[in-house]
Amino acid sequence: MASSKAYLEFILDQLSHCDVTFRPMMGEYILYCGGKVVGGIYDDRLLVKRTEASEKLMPHAALETPYEGAKEMLLVEDLEDRDFLSFLLEAIADSLPEPKKKRTKGK
Repeated sequence: MASSKAYLEFILDQLSHCDVTFRPMMGEYILYCGGKVVGGIYDDRLLVKRTEASEKLMPHAALETPYEGAKEMLLVEDLEDRDFLSFLLEAIADSLPEPKKKRTKGK
């Protein structure tokens, strides 16, 4: 089941205090914060990467897989607290390495 555009818009509105962008991917949405992949919207669920920061901020979060064969991610259930959501995604992004630069052909 693909995620709805309405759910995406709700999540983006909740994260409007944060530098979050998205990319559609096979009916779902990958979320970026500061140019780093921090999670996504899968089957109308907000799932975030498991990092030391996310596990510390959500120690009792359920582990769920976004799709068959994928690594488990943390399910974000409290979607009403905008400040927490922004803080969570920024903390995850801060804990991730910088994205690798893409090579161009011939160089």
